[in-house]
Amino acid sequence: MSAHAASHDGHDHSHDDHHHEIPFWKKYIFSTDHKMIGMQYGITAMLFLAFGFYLMMVMRWSIAYPHEPLPEWMSWIFTDNWKARWLLDGKVTGETYNMFGAMHGTIMVFLGIVPLGFGAFGNYVTPLQIGAVDMAFPKLNMFSYWIYLVGGVIMCASFFMESGAAKSGWTNYSPLAGFADGQIVNQWLAGQTQWLLGLVMLITSSLLGSVNFITTIINLRARGMTWMRLPFFVWAMLVTGFLLLLAFPPLEAAGIMQLMDRVAHSSFFMPSGLFTKSDGLADLSGGGSPLLFQHLFWFLGHPEVYVLLLPAIACVAEIIPANTRKPLWGYKSMVYSVLILGFLSFIVWAHHMYMTGMGAAVSTFFQTTTVLISIPSVIIITALLISLWGGSIRFTPPMLWACAFIPMFGIGGLTGLPLAFNLVGLHLHDTYYVIGHFHYVVAPGILFGLFAGVYHWYPKITGRYMSNFLSHVHFWPSLVCMNIIFFPMLTQGMAGFHRRWYNGGDAYLDKATAATADGANVFANTVAQNIDLNIVMSYGAWILAVAQIPFIINLFFSWKTGRKVESDNPWNATTLEWATPTPPGHGNFTFDVAVYRGPYEYSRPDCDKDYYPQWEAPNKPVGGEPDKSADKGHH
Repeated sequence: MSAHAASHDGHDHSHDDHHHEIPFWKKYIFSTDHKMIGMQYGITAMLFLAFGFYLMMVMRWSIAYPHEPLPEWMSWIFTDNWKARWLLDGKVTGETYNMFGAMHGTIMVFLGIVPLGFGAFGNYVTPLQIGAVDMAFPKLNMFSYWIYLVGGVIMCASFFMESGAAKSGWTNYSPLAGFADGQIVNQWLAGQTQWLLGLVMLITSSLLGSVNFITTIINLRARGMTWMRLPFFVWAMLVTGFLLLLAFPPLEAAGIMQLMDRVAHSSFFMPSGLFTKSDGLADLSGGGSPLLFQHLFWFLGHPEVYVLLLPAIACVAEIIPANTRKPLWGYKSMVYSVLILGFLSFIVWAHHMYMTGMGAAVSTFFQTTTVLISIPSVIIITALLISLWGGSIRFTPPMLWACAFIPMFGIGGLTGLPLAFNLVGLHLHDTYYVIGHFHYVVAPGILFGLFAGVYHWYPKITGRYMSNFLSHVHFWPSLVCMNIIFFPMLTQGMAGFHRRWYNGGDAYLDKATAATADGANVFANTVAQNIDLNIVMSYGAWILAVAQIPFIINLFFSWKTGRKVESDNPWNATTLEWATPTPPGHGNFTFDVAVYRGPYEYSRPDCDKDYYPQWEAPNKPVGGEPDKSADKGHH
């Protein structure tokens, strides 16, 4: 069915909506409109990101100042009862640190970046860019958001349970996660169990979303929107949809199996002969495989990295052409690269598991595929970089973030290359080097791309620009602080600092000066040389938090007080979302959409303006016959 028919279809179904006002709860709360759902996802995800950031700031205090109680400006969020239960004389304990660490990772990845990149930008922009009136399954879209919200609330509410929230790392490995919170009589009320319930709901939400995206992109493209006329953003969303669809079910199965291990005394992941200091030999049916859980987790975990990354690259790939006034360089290479990236991401997962003793042959396979996957990533980043070459660059707020994304993501990728090798893994596994590497990809990389997207599409969503001044006050401290936080981690990691030291290595300082019978304690001396970096990084994190305040002010105040846009296409861009009214109404388009050319037609010599939008019909040839380029079918 063409989008032409779809658009009429859409108007028929929504005929009543044009005649009487939709009630508040249906328009803003249980909305089936992809734009409202995108905004719900965006605001919810940002709230979760803020909470995850807060957990990290508490952890950074514990690492930098292990002997000092949490200051009032950081601990006011907790009740006195909670402090009495989880803080020792006001100081963060190892148990609390583990809880915050596990929940920081979970919240940032599953509740923050995926919903912001895929849920918010994907939902809002994808149907507009392909010329559709909505997603293929609007009610499914609504369910997807509400299941996500409930899953997130379940996970975060577990902080207030007797057991506290999950404490077994964001990866939740068995058998540790199987034993955790074992003292709780009703296992359903244990934080670890609540984490699994929340996870199953989040996965269900993502699966509903991915089915919706794939169907929408394949079936609802406008007349003339052939595959190679799709904006790169839409290609990235299509691949992300397939990654979620294929990678999440194994983890959902693993989550349900681990849930059964906890509440039904099965032993999918619990081996025989487990012995604990407190309980002696564990009373289990046994025979399970802890390694199986790791395989199922990382089979999702690696495609998940690209689920985080692709929406950010997608935003940057839309922003760079619009601000350099030239076509995206190597569009087809980028499309093929993103497809290959999607495929390869399924065959690299065991590079997270070199320490499990998998043997030389299997290690070699995963080392090879891991190095190979850097090739499509480099092609995409190189294409974005060359797109800047010789362009008439406008340094608008979105462009600042997009330009910073490229080197930051580059550092993240380069620091990952050594980790592809199992020999290096022996030394660097579970150190701060690994933390530095993937945070360079995720924080100054992916988050910068998503910030770029917020600044870029904000005028379309609200009809107003964000403040230029506040966006600069947001950008420059964020760029500097991100590097102050994460670069020293690479140094500390190579010195052997472990990611789970809640006191930042403080316990080694006593041994550093005391010589043993065998001479000086070399490792303790190394720790002593690098431990002051903890304080540098922590200050970086706290200043980064302050730097987000201008963004929050900008986001909400510009909604009502920002400078109004002069037209529906304020950036003079070429893709279809700029052909809608501002903000887009119900049904999105006010005309019958047809697409006549590729997505990035900038600075064409045969065109008067420096941009030639996809929807603009070409002049009729001399013979009077209309141009048929939009009628080239796409089915």
